[in-house]
Formats: sequence, structure tokens, C-alpha cells
Amino acid sequence: MSDDTDRPVAERRGFLPIETNAFDRVFIAVLLFVALHLFWMRFLEADLPLMVATVLSLIVGVIIVMRG
Repeated sequence: MSDDTDRPVAERRGFLPIETNAFDRVFIAVLLFVALHLFWMRFLEADLPLMVATVLSLIVGVIIVMRG
């Protein structure tokens, strides 16, 4: 029997400048979600509703998870 642990794992190349797995990309997307909402509530909520930030965060988060 051969041991498959010696085989190199194919690296996934995305637009993020670091090596990531699925959990890393989800974590980055969640951090971005929180940061964007805090920025939005501080500077833009008077002019634009928070729902715009939520939609924008979800779109960017999906892009990061799928292609990052």
C-alpha cells in the first residue's frame, strides 16, 4: 500500500496575496463584512441605508470565497 500523504497538494491561486483555504476566505469575508458595516454606520448611514452595505458586503464576500 502506498501512503497518499507524500503527494503534494495542488495550490489554489486566487487574487488574494496569501495562500488560503476555504475557512480562511470565509473568515476574511466575515471580517470585511464587520469592518464595512462599522465604517458605513460611522460615515454613510445618514445618506444611505445600512441595507446597501449589507448587499455590498455579501457580494464582495461571495467573490472572496469563490475566487479569492
